[in-house]
Amino acid sequence: MTKLYYTPPTDEQFNELKEKTIEVWKENHDNAYGYVTGKVNKIKDIKNIQDNFMYMVAMFDINNQALLSVKLSPETRKAVRERMIDGGNPQEYIPF
Repeated sequence: MTKLYYTPPTDEQFNELKEKTIEVWKENHDNAYGYVTGKVNKIKDIKNIQDNFMYMVAMFDINNQALLSVKLSPETRKAVRERMIDGGNPQEYIPF
């Protein structure tokens, strides 16, 4: 792993991912027992430092990552993909 995984993206990409991640949580998950609320609260105040960009992606399984991917602009999708490859994910398991 090189340092790209831990390198923050642009603020625009970070904020887009943050917004779309919250959307996926709210649209596709049951809030029984406050599950979604807990996840959203973790994301809501997160800052664009270190690997927080990838932390938001890593909260999802591969199926939800695919749902997230289609909501992102090509630039943000590429930024996530590059970091996933840098992090050692096999390309065939990267839905971005």
